[in-house]
Amino acid sequence: MGLQLLGLSHSTTQQLRAGIGAKSSKLQCEYREAERPGANGRGRGGPGPAGSEGPGLRADGWWRRAPRCMETMPCHNRPLGAAAGPRQQEDQPAAGAGGGCGSTRLIRFAEPGPDSSPSPDSGSNGVPAPEPGPQPLQIGAQLKLLPMNDQIRELQTIIRDKTASRGDFVFSADRLIRLVVEEGLNQLPYTECTVTTPTGYKYEGVKFEKGNCGVSIMRSGEAMEQGLRDCCRSIRIGKILIQSDEETQRAKVYYAKFPPDIYRRKVLLMYPILSTGNTVIEAVKVLLEHGVQPSVIILLSLFSTPHGAKSIIQEFPEITILTTEVHPVAPTHFGQKYFGTD
Repeated sequence: MGLQLLGLSHSTTQQLRAGIGAKSSKLQCEYREAERPGANGRGRGGPGPAGSEGPGLRADGWWRRAPRCMETMPCHNRPLGAAAGPRQQEDQPAAGAGGGCGSTRLIRFAEPGPDSSPSPDSGSNGVPAPEPGPQPLQIGAQLKLLPMNDQIRELQTIIRDKTASRGDFVFSADRLIRLVVEEGLNQLPYTECTVTTPTGYKYEGVKFEKGNCGVSIMRSGEAMEQGLRDCCRSIRIGKILIQSDEETQRAKVYYAKFPPDIYRRKVLLMYPILSTGNTVIEAVKVLLEHGVQPSVIILLSLFSTPHGAKSIIQEFPEITILTTEVHPVAPTHFGQKYFGTD
């Protein structure tokens, strides 16, 4: 009816309708051919040749590939191993075969067990294991090391580097001191307690017992006082000044000032570098004269030599030593560079 209104004759109208119908049938056939799986590589069976598209739908469009990608993409709160599946594990390159993110890394633990000494074939996928360092358990069970990680290793490197600026040295030393102090506080006794949250629920927690104090061995030990005050704002801190006699080369006590009730407190003894251990031994003797028991003394240090740690533990087997590294060479320049007198 619409074509007749345009003034066309009946025969012309019939011809146009027949042409439109044939064209529509051809397009429907092409569409079915494009949707048929595996048809000339253009349908759902796979991508066709370059530029091959069905009418209105691309055979190689993103909507064809999205389901496959979404199946292999792990959820953000699922472990990668569970999402990857066995096929992804087979496709991973062998560790050590060139660089890149596919290679594995060996983690050095600070406190190995008695049966954990590395062997030549203990590396992962053929990677040789590092040579064993000093074994803390051979010195004594009272020697405790901070768990090693890359952050601690970097701080130790900056402190040992003779080309490091004083600003970098002090900044790294303060960070390492804070880690040692936090772990030292973790060695103190605590009691369980229950608190009420702002929402009215009960929470089972812990609180540390009172009766702690710090004692710094002057002068390098004073570098650790601020780290202790940052963690315990109102803690009392005593001081001991010990110097080596020029003639006898023996440590001599020149000054000692403690809280009056130190014999009832647990003591955090601060001395960053343990070289020979003589200074610390003399300091502990002074504490014993004031009624402090060795079992309540926790020695906080940054670096220690095997000889220094062994000497202290042999003299006082009940004392606890906490440090970050046991190495034959200690950074004895620590005090001078920290206070700028090097």
